[in-house]
Amino acid sequence: MSSNRVWWGLAGWLVLCFAAAGLGAVASASAASFYGELRQPAWAPPAWVFGPVWSVLYGLMAVSAWLVWCQPPSSARRRALALFCGQLVVNVAWSWLFFAWHLGGLALIDVMVLVGLIGAMIAAFWPVSRWAAGLMLAYLLWVGFAAALNAAVWQLNPDRLGAGWV
Repeated sequence: MSSNRVWWGLAGWLVLCFAAAGLGAVASASAASFYGELRQPAWAPPAWVFGPVWSVLYGLMAVSAWLVWCQPPSSARRRALALFCGQLVVNVAWSWLFFAWHLGGLALIDVMVLVGLIGAMIAAFWPVSRWAAGLMLAYLLWVGFAAALNAAVWQLNPDRLGAGWV
């Protein structure tokens, strides 16, 4: 693979990941004020933590996908990148479910599916690029934490996030 193609590939993965972040940000335009109005568990981080953490994670996601993409074409690489793209869609959907539409139960289902997809993606990345798989561990841990936070906030705010699954 030529040097130019490698760097254009990295740029493409960065654009894709930060475009996904942008789509989530559109849904989260009033997230800080909405999040601040919700009853939260004592262990919930302040709203300002989420932006920097997610920025780092989206950067790591892009580099991780790029490391897999740089490997020789194979069915394992195709499957790994398909899982990556699938989890990215589910990731974006969470912001819409939780912040835009205030559907806490569906957001919880979404984030639990996301945890599973990230785990499957890490498993698929491992034989293609161990570095790529390793970079995704922070993402898996953060989304696992986010799932627990989603569950707690939803339980504490049935009046704002729906008492049922829809």
